[in-house]
Amino acid sequence: MNLLWSLLIGGVAGWLAGKLMKGEGYGLVVNILLGLVGGFVGDLVFGLLGLSTTNLIGNLVAAVVGAVLLIYLARAVRK
Repeated sequence: MNLLWSLLIGGVAGWLAGKLMKGEGYGLVVNILLGLVGGFVGDLVFGLLGLSTTNLIGNLVAAVVGAVLLIYLARAVRK
């Protein structure tokens, strides 16, 4: 069940990050991967700031923040 929630949150987070970054999009699978990795990155960033996520909304916010950071870094490296 946790895997299903992780995929759902990852997909939504990747989609939201794509909309926030106003890019051309990466597709469903890459959006899910961005959201999943973004969740990990977001948890690390929030941990460094002394914040923690304890519910579904918090996990989604952390995943979106992490995915946005990943998209930003990928675009910076590509240029």
